[in-house]
Amino acid sequence: MTPSTGSSLPGGRPWDVVVIGGGNAGLVAAITARQQAQRVLIVERAQAPMRGGNTRHTRNIRCVHRHADEFTGPYTYDELWRDLCGIGTGPSNEKLAARTVRDSEIIPGWMSRHGVRWQRPLAGTLQLGRTNRFFLGGGKALVNTYHRAAARLGIAVCNGTTVEDLVMEGDRCRGLVTGSGVIRARAVVCASGGFEADIDWLRRYWGDAADNFLIRGSRDNDGRVIAALYAHGAARAGEERGFHAVAIDARSPRFDGGIATRLDSIPFGIVVNSDGRRFYDEGEEIWPKRYAIWGRNIAEQPGQIAYSLWDAKVSRLFLPPMYGPAEAGSIEELAGLLGLDPRAVAGTVAGFNASIRPGGTFDPAILDDSATEGITPPKSHWAQPIDTPPYYGVAMRPGITFTYLGVAVTGQARVLRTDGTTFANVYAAGEIMSGNILSTGYLAGFGLTIGSVWGRIAGAEASRGAHDG
Repeated sequence: MTPSTGSSLPGGRPWDVVVIGGGNAGLVAAITARQQAQRVLIVERAQAPMRGGNTRHTRNIRCVHRHADEFTGPYTYDELWRDLCGIGTGPSNEKLAARTVRDSEIIPGWMSRHGVRWQRPLAGTLQLGRTNRFFLGGGKALVNTYHRAAARLGIAVCNGTTVEDLVMEGDRCRGLVTGSGVIRARAVVCASGGFEADIDWLRRYWGDAADNFLIRGSRDNDGRVIAALYAHGAARAGEERGFHAVAIDARSPRFDGGIATRLDSIPFGIVVNSDGRRFYDEGEEIWPKRYAIWGRNIAEQPGQIAYSLWDAKVSRLFLPPMYGPAEAGSIEELAGLLGLDPRAVAGTVAGFNASIRPGGTFDPAILDDSATEGITPPKSHWAQPIDTPPYYGVAMRPGITFTYLGVAVTGQARVLRTDGTTFANVYAAGEIMSGNILSTGYLAGFGLTIGSVWGRIAGAEASRGAHDG
């Protein structure tokens, strides 16, 4: 355990602010804290090549803006708020969610000042050019950029270090327990992610279905810090079964598959379960507002598996599957390749084709008027007959990015306790407190928004709290 800068660890005099976690939220918190605190330390569980947690798998951030610049048009507070309220069951805590939306407007400027560079928005599946800003080089470049900024500021980084517990005296944290000893701290920011990599924890809420989940996020996010906070009386926030989970290729690795494993074919074809039947509206809304419901949709199907089917007409409208799709000259042959009942799948496709409302104009860029009628579930947009060979298909599993159940916080990012008070010097930012804002749905790019907004809040408040201890 060796810090990149600063004094030897552990022991020594207390650090002003110790940040647990070196992803986006933790790095933003540390950089912000350093404006007022002299001695700031980031404790990162991963070794340097894998540092950054789920931030490594990101590529854009959603934020309010009034002008175009890198965007293709304005995106107002009211519109982002409506979008957030329109996913899942809406915000968990409207006051904290409103602050996230409001403060998102200043985040791109803050990122630019700390070295982040931008690129033009990507084209593709119902693309995000107006609502989201893409950073050059993706998440790994973002992590590296922030680490360079931290190094310039003299922030110490301790890689390969797992925090097992907190040293508490009443309502105050005095240090962090690691495998090499105790790191003393005057204030602590918890930015260590969710518990998605702990399959046993997921099994508490999902039962045996959890054994079929794939974790496209970091294998290091096993919830140890959340569990430690709970043990010391932290209050909970978020849904037990709430998570950001998408449909990913069933052949993906169990952990850390990242964004490349996601499948974007769903809006342009149909999805069937292991019985060969459709079970949800594939064209309910634009993909960036609905892609994250498909992990849960598949999690609730038999065997936690589903199959995306499409034809040659639409094959160039989205990024191809990382491992390549099954391909066949007929629907029956395709079903056989996927291990499905050919008659059941052929019947489903025939029924879908017959239900498409005449006169629709297919347009992948908007909510078009191509829909079905007289079929359950409907397909509200982008409904076209699946009738042009070759036909394609991919098996899908739920791919969990992060969980929402975490710790409750105040508007100052201070961690609440079950008795209604707060810890005196413990703060939280990012996925560990996302359940204060998200319920069951997700908006593309909004995880980085939460981490950036609350990283700044937590870092600023922790630097003040360090002087109170």
